[in-house]
Amino acid sequence: MRKSLGVLTVALLGIFVSYAHADSITFTTPAGSTTGGQAVDASATFTTSAGSIKITLVNLEANPTSVIQAISDLDFVLSNGATTGTLTSSSGQEITIQAGGAFTLGPSVDTGWALTDNVAGGLQLDVLGTPMAPAHLVIGPPGSTGYTNANGSIAGNGPHNPFLNQATFFVDVPGVTDQTTITGVTFSFGTTPGNDVPGTPLGVPEPSSLLLLLAGAFVVITLLHNSRWSGQPAVRQV
Repeated sequence: MRKSLGVLTVALLGIFVSYAHADSITFTTPAGSTTGGQAVDASATFTTSAGSIKITLVNLEANPTSVIQAISDLDFVLSNGATTGTLTSSSGQEITIQAGGAFTLGPSVDTGWALTDNVAGGLQLDVLGTPMAPAHLVIGPPGSTGYTNANGSIAGNGPHNPFLNQATFFVDVPGVTDQTTITGVTFSFGTTPGNDVPGTPLGVPEPSSLLLLLAGAFVVITLLHNSRWSGQPAVRQV
């Protein structure tokens, strides 16, 4: 029992440490967000490590109607105040949407997006200011039978196709560690700058809450331990 107690204690401490020092955080658009009268839904997951950030950008708005619902840039602010970086690589699967809403999945390619320094106190990933624009915006998934809601700004639109199914970016930033956090995120949509939606972080258990959970677990373990070694139940019947 003593050995089991030690193993469980180490496991609980490991869980606490993994939460308290998490190196990954996801931001999403708030529920009910819109741009240009159209619903938008997106997420960006940031994973920090020594000198580098991995960013996964996903459009969650299924069967969109207009290109204004596709993601065109992402601004983010770092807790260490860094405003310069280098986009070392990026990738995304191309998706071409034909008139009528049928679509074809293509290969995974370089996104053609660029990293801009010192934007709103942080960094910006953007496709609109690149030769790739107005193609390679990140679009949401199809409906059950294709992009049946898509209007002419998506379906069969030559300049806007191909879109990207989702996108992954690797950015080198001096001074970043696995303790660096993301303090602000803004998503932008469509082919015209200014359709911005601030992101909100998904909930992560606070260290204080985890300490309470850990303390409670120790109480239960101690009661079980004492009961086992004393030969008496942890709670006596009256």
